[in-house]
Amino acid sequence: MSKNLSARIIGMGSYLPKRVLTNHDLEKMVDTTDEWIVTRTGMKERRIAEPDEYTSDMGVMASRKALEDANLKPEDLDLILVATLTPDYVFPSTAALIQDALNAKEAAAFDFQAACSGFLYGLSIAKGFVESRMYKNVLLIASEKLSSITNYKDRNTCVLFGDGAAAAVISGEGEGYEISQVCLGADGNVANLLTLPAGGCRRPPTHKTIEANEHYIAMEGKELFKHAVRRMETAAKKCLEMAGMEENAIDWLIPHQANDRIINAISKRFLLSEQKVFKTVHKYGNTSASGIAIALDELMQEKDISSGEKLLLVAFGAGLTWGASILTRRLDG
Repeated sequence: MSKNLSARIIGMGSYLPKRVLTNHDLEKMVDTTDEWIVTRTGMKERRIAEPDEYTSDMGVMASRKALEDANLKPEDLDLILVATLTPDYVFPSTAALIQDALNAKEAAAFDFQAACSGFLYGLSIAKGFVESRMYKNVLLIASEKLSSITNYKDRNTCVLFGDGAAAAVISGEGEGYEISQVCLGADGNVANLLTLPAGGCRRPPTHKTIEANEHYIAMEGKELFKHAVRRMETAAKKCLEMAGMEENAIDWLIPHQANDRIINAISKRFLLSEQKVFKTVHKYGNTSASGIAIALDELMQEKDISSGEKLLLVAFGAGLTWGASILTRRLDG
């Protein structure tokens, strides 16, 4: 009888575009100030992809780092998953483009979309494939070019978003971070709070939709904030309960990097010191699906995580979607 597999992240990598867009740059573009942005969001700068730098390009760069970290080759991959709401095309999938760029000829590939919760949804998908033994090595990518759907004349949204990508290699064996638990949720009844109004089959592109700026992010910020804090807290506590863990067992909290106020509100609901809450929002802004994965990669690089330590990831996004996951550091191979 074969032993039970435990899906784990055995390699991580991330990529940020070179161009930096600071708050002072934004002061020259819209009616805003550095003080206003920092006070309300905690953001000081964000990365912006070049015009000819696409979601797939950033995903490829992050993937190569993740494969190197996992000591695997592209041909070792069985499946490539891409979480994105800014794909290169409606079709073909961004995952297929990345598969070709990596020359991962043995891998199946598909995109999925859960907005800012995408990486956590992807962990659940990868965990299922690995632990069912359908696939051995899964590459999960979260890549976003939010600058392509951001209206830089709208001061309420343009200060928030940036571009970037991260990738994780998930397998059933090897030293890494066990995906101990995942808890997901959604509520389409309030989908109108965060949308891209046009571009789908309901409102296909026309001169009218373009003139009305309906191909840019539209957001009801105040109402969204209430849902974000409540839903993330609920998801995180449900995840802990499902894992049979107390709050004080968590060593690191990695929240969705939406803005400082949301992160601080979530942090206060858990028994963790500020030093145990990992943030990147001040330098990258909100990069949707890739944000929590970029933060996870930086945490792994910057901190010495001991065997057995627990990481709690929690996110919230359009849909509405939300989720939480507990990762456990494993050195047992």
